[in-house]
This record gives sequence, C-alpha cells and structure tokens, in this order.
Amino acid sequence: MKGPRYRIPFKRRLKRKTDYRKRLRFLYSKRMRLVVRKSLKHMRVQIVEFNAKGDKTIVSASSQELSKFGWLGPTDNTIAAYLVGLLIGKRALKKRIDSVILDAGLHKNVKGSRIYATLKGSLDAGLSIPHSPDILPSEERIAGKHIMEYAEKLKKEDEKLYKKQFSVSQPEKLMEMFEKVKSNVMKG
Repeated sequence: MKGPRYRIPFKRRLKRKTDYRKRLRFLYSKRMRLVVRKSLKHMRVQIVEFNAKGDKTIVSASSQELSKFGWLGPTDNTIAAYLVGLLIGKRALKKRIDSVILDAGLHKNVKGSRIYATLKGSLDAGLSIPHSPDILPSEERIAGKHIMEYAEKLKKEDEKLYKKQFSVSQPEKLMEMFEKVKSNVMKG
C-alpha cells in the first residue's frame, strides 16, 4: 500500500512565520541579515547571524527606545521607522558590522513603506545594504512634511477633528523634533 501523494508543509510555513526558500537564499549569501519586523504600534530591527544551533542576534533596536533620544511622537510611522534604522546602523558600526542584507520576512514589498524607511535610516548611518533606490521613501516623507501639511489642512477645515487627531502630539513641531532626535542618535 502506498502513502499519500500530497506533502504537508513545515509547521512554521503553515503558520506563515517562515519562507524557507527565501531563508535558504539568505543562508547561501553567508552575510548577516538586517531583520525588520513591524507591528501596529512599533518597529523591531535586529542584525542576525546564522548559527547551526539557532540564529544569533548581534545588534537590536526598537522604536520603543526612541523616547530615550527625545522622540515624543508615535512609534508606528515612517519617521520613527527611519530613526530606528539610523539607531541600529550606528550600533552596528560600533560592533564593526558594515555590510548586511535586508530580511523583510513575509511582509509585502510596498514602495516607501516603513520597512524601507528603516532601510534608508540604516543606509544613512553608514551600512552597506544592496537595494534599489526606487523603493526608498522621499526625504520630505521621512522628515514628516506630509503630516504637517495634513495637520494644517485639518486645522483650517475642522478644528474639532484636528484636536481629536492630534491630541497627544504637536505636528507643527514634528520636523524640529525629528532633527533633534536624529542628531541625538548620530551622537550616540
């Protein structure tokens, strides 16, 4: 009697946690990976090295750490993602890591997304990462100009909605806060 003709995928593939074909290509490259994971509220970035017993995290950074550098805004946007990329890039250079490859996991590739904002932050910190320049977000978007423009428009049109939307943060001071935090991260 023969067995079944179908093949059941690995458990981590069924749970949509690991793409084994992509992981195998990363392992064949023999380079460290810049692992970027996003949630609804935060960004987590790690530089990971393959080890037969399990991957070893060399450097890590999270958007929750940005408050130490003076960031008072939300940690789930493009600006925070860029700053986390900058932070991990500086930490990687201190550990003498200068070349990595991007591992976005199972996240979809969307031009200008938070994942690529993190990539841009790492590039600006000095890491060497193979990429296409077309996918990176613009400088205006990283600095938060689009948020400021939206806030000004909303303030003119609907004051009540403006106060509700921006009750915690002040979008008018967003660009100067971004520059301050960026310089704090670059100093170390």
